[in-house]
Formats: sequence, structure tokens, C-alpha cells
Amino acid sequence: MTQATTRSTLPSKERRRQDEDLGFLIKYENVAWFESGVVRILDRRVYPTEISYVTCHDVREVAQAIADMVTQSAGPYTAAGMGMALAASQCALQPEALQISCLESAADMLSTARPTTEPRMRKITQGAVKAAKKAFASGHDDVSGILFQLAFDSLERRYARMSLVGEFLISLLPKQSVIMTQCFGETIVGTSLRAAREAGYEVKLYCPETRPYFQGARLTASLAADMGFDVTVITDNMPAEVMSEKHIDLFTSAADAITMDGFVVNKVGTLQIAIAAKYFGIPYFVTGIPDTVRRGDITIEHRDPSLVLEARGIRNTKESVKGYYPSFDITPPHLISGVVTDQGILTPYTLSAYRYPSPDDDYYGGLII
Repeated sequence: MTQATTRSTLPSKERRRQDEDLGFLIKYENVAWFESGVVRILDRRVYPTEISYVTCHDVREVAQAIADMVTQSAGPYTAAGMGMALAASQCALQPEALQISCLESAADMLSTARPTTEPRMRKITQGAVKAAKKAFASGHDDVSGILFQLAFDSLERRYARMSLVGEFLISLLPKQSVIMTQCFGETIVGTSLRAAREAGYEVKLYCPETRPYFQGARLTASLAADMGFDVTVITDNMPAEVMSEKHIDLFTSAADAITMDGFVVNKVGTLQIAIAAKYFGIPYFVTGIPDTVRRGDITIEHRDPSLVLEARGIRNTKESVKGYYPSFDITPPHLISGVVTDQGILTPYTLSAYRYPSPDDDYYGGLII
């Protein structure tokens, strides 16, 4: 796909893009972007110390970037959508059966890059395969532009839906408020802060650092600072102390999964903050779209344990010391005050009230991580 072809699919200057007025990190082109035959992904492992992009020339490299945490939070889902466009470009003009086989292989590779998020990834990649088959039936022999547009439109819908979530979340806060976050909630962080700014709220944030990748310190704090907010980084063992000494109005996080039976799967450390919040009487509101899975369907990903023995490449322990690194933990319903969705605020026990637009709705459009 040429640069001109890709750009022709973007909104006109008169139409406001949903990432307008958001920070650098969550501008579409800085998450993951397919153009000129490659997918370019901002390397969040080194941001903001360094602004660097990983360029992926094939689907295998996109899947590896996802597995290697080049992009985090909702970034892998955007990368998967753009990766499907890349796959389509590399098998374009081949016989239809061969193209479908190529896309199905790409879908499987991208979906399984990280096991905990596989169900959500398959919603994205299978949606791309379905769109490709429909385009083939209409006579197209190169569907890369169509799959790029699908990924772009999904970003627009997701940001629009998360803007609604952000407005509902801000409605829970006093005009002058202090919130504690966990990890990097991607779109919901930006859209909530944008909503707060537009409504004239003064919001201060406390962000636990989120080792070993420091998403809270490097990503959430950077995005908040980028958008002009007062933000303080704390270490991961400080949340209870901060809750006891500072006036925290609300603890919030996004989620890697919100199960239909009310459990929240999120970056490891969420559970302990939720326990502390419960003890100090601080409400915990998770943001996102409920998943169609249950607690028993969740597989917790375990990453390289050596990562907890170091900080940004510098080892802190003796060689004989062992590490343990579950990527996520699971917070039970009784610790959760509410689930803030684009349709309003539900409890962990009333998630069945959430109404998906249709069985064929592009799930990626509503995703929040």
C-alpha cells in the first residue's frame, strides 16, 4: 500500500478525529500504524526516555512485538488490526484461497502472541478475516486497504465509546479530586482527563510505578503530564500509605478482562490496591466493556521471572536468587464498587445488563484495556 493510498482513507480535515486533544502516546500513529508495507509501533518499553519505533515487516514481527511488550495496554489490539492489514498486503493478488489461508494463519499467530488476551485478540483477527472474505466475494483481489480501514474505523469507534466511559467516570468525582490509578489504561486515561479538562475539573493523580515495565511511571504519568495534569508517581509498595495520608477520592483501573461473573483481571498489583482501598473506604471503579467470558476461562500469563530481578536492564539481585512474575492478578467482585461502561455504571453483579449492539458488532471498537 502506498503512502497516498493509506492517507486517502483518513477523515477529512473538517472531521474531528477521536484522538484530537489527547496526549502523544495515544495518537493513532503513535500506537501502531500500517503504512508503506510495514507496521510501525511506538516502543513503550523505553518511552519517554527515548522516542523509538519498532518497524515490523511481516506478521511474525508484529506478533513478536506484541509478545515482547513493545506495546502494552490496548496497544497490542491496535497492532493486531494493523498486522492483519500487513498480512493482506503481502499476499495480495494471489488466488483467493491462498489469501484466505494466509490471513487465517496471521490471525492465529497474532491471537496467540499473549495467552491471557487471546479471546479478545481473536475478536479482532477473525473480524478481519470475515471482512476480507466479504471483500473477496465483492471482487476485490487486494484487501489490505480494506483491513487498514477496518482497523482505523475500529480505533475511531473505540475512542468514541471510551469517551463516554470517561464522562461517566468523571461524573463520580468532585470538581477538585484526587485519584489513584494502576498500570496504564490507555484510551480511558486520555479520554477521562480530556472530559475532566473540558468540564473544568481539577484532577490530581497518584500513579504507582507498575514494575517491572513501569507503565504507571512512564506511560500513565507521561500522558497525564502531557495533558497538563498534576501527577505524582509512587512506588508499588506505597498505595496503602498514600491512601492513609492523602485524600484519595477514587481508585480506578482499566482491565485486561472483566468477566461476566464480576471478576477483574488486570496488571498484577491491582488486587492489593483494591484490598487497601476497601480497607480505607475508597471506592474502586474499573473501566471497560464486560467480556463474554467467566472466571474459569481465564489463563494467567506468566512472563520471564528474571524481569523482576532487574530494573530497566540493571540486575538487583545475586545470580542465585529466583524470581516470580505472574503478569496479572484477579480481583473478586466484593472489592469492586462498580464497572464504568459506555452504557453507564454497573455493579460486578449486574454485568448481564450490558447490551452489546449486535452479535456481529466489531468488538475491537469497544475494547478497553
